[in-house]
Amino acid sequence: MHVLKQLLTKTEVAEFRQALQHVPWLDGKGSAMGMAAAVKHNAQADRDHHQVQQLANRLLAKFGHNPSLMAAALPHRIYPPCFNSYAAGGHYGWHVDAAIMRLPDQQILRSDLSITVFLSEPEDYQGGELVIQTDFGEQSVKLAAGDAVLYSSATLHQVMPVTAGQRVAAISWLQSMIPGTALRETLYQLDLSIQALAGHSGVERAELDRLHHIYHNLIRQHAQV
Repeated sequence: MHVLKQLLTKTEVAEFRQALQHVPWLDGKGSAMGMAAAVKHNAQADRDHHQVQQLANRLLAKFGHNPSLMAAALPHRIYPPCFNSYAAGGHYGWHVDAAIMRLPDQQILRSDLSITVFLSEPEDYQGGELVIQTDFGEQSVKLAAGDAVLYSSATLHQVMPVTAGQRVAAISWLQSMIPGTALRETLYQLDLSIQALAGHSGVERAELDRLHHIYHNLIRQHAQV
């Protein structure tokens, strides 16, 4: 699980929130698959609306320009972000995201990773925590507007009931070039080490080249594209 600070600036968050006030909202159950529909109680911006599509494309561009997200996910395909709203008891009970999704261009995406981008400040609503089951127990996530959390789509997770205010967020799914969680995390840590060493003037270029060689050859050997 990776927290991405300020994926969106406060100004960008305000622009997204302003635009979302002028788009149609639908019952969130309409986009849920299988058993998830029975526990989904929220509203979702109409993803077929042109302005919602523009916002989704704008957020996709932010994903692609975020080095931490790219390093942690190594994405091959990304599902266009969906925008959701929880208020007046709205919640999304325990569920696991669909393993296979169909993109608008009819390509198939395997959901390896999910990302939630928070568009409401935590003090603007009560409840609404994203709770994720991990090997280390349940992790509760409620971040500042503009921050995001990247986590495994294979986990059971839920959004707790919003008892006051409104929780607005965006959600998307990514298929990684490296499907194995352990190897993907190892590559992420290796990339972080390379970047840290590159910032030290005492590190010889030959050593950095050696690490880059290892990093990219591991991706070359294991990437599914």
